[in-house]
Amino acid sequence: MAAPPALAFSTDNCTIGRAMDVLGERWTFVVLREVFNGIRRFDDMRRHTCIPRQVLTNRLAVLVEQGILRRVPYREAGQRERHEYRLTEKGFDLYPVLVAVAAWGDRYLAGPEGPPIEFEHRDCGAAVEVGLRCAAGHELAGSREVQGRPGPGVRPFAEPA
Repeated sequence: MAAPPALAFSTDNCTIGRAMDVLGERWTFVVLREVFNGIRRFDDMRRHTCIPRQVLTNRLAVLVEQGILRRVPYREAGQRERHEYRLTEKGFDLYPVLVAVAAWGDRYLAGPEGPPIEFEHRDCGAAVEVGLRCAAGHELAGSREVQGRPGPGVRPFAEPA
């Protein structure tokens, strides 16, 4: 059997690996889910998710540092200034990823009563589906119709010394 062509290429600059450095911690998408659902304040997130305080603090700091969320100050009457967390464009670009993760979870992990949330198109109310489409506009029937190819940033693989 021939070796997979991908073995010829380095993974040291892999954008999937880089993305997972930012997004791969368990609580990251839980925090993003909350913000996408309009829960933007620290105490509300903590109460709603039971994320440990320090973990939530760290996740929010990383998401702000990476430009996925931005802090917006607010002050309730008689209280000190606090911050809520809003999505940036970079953050909004993660919504299809969140929907894809939810679809996978719905398919393989939902309880017998079904998924706890469904996504719908605001304009018509139809269910939102995750799909693959090529740049020429062809809808792909499934993942087996996709293959990787070297991109402009590919580097040759070098055996570790």
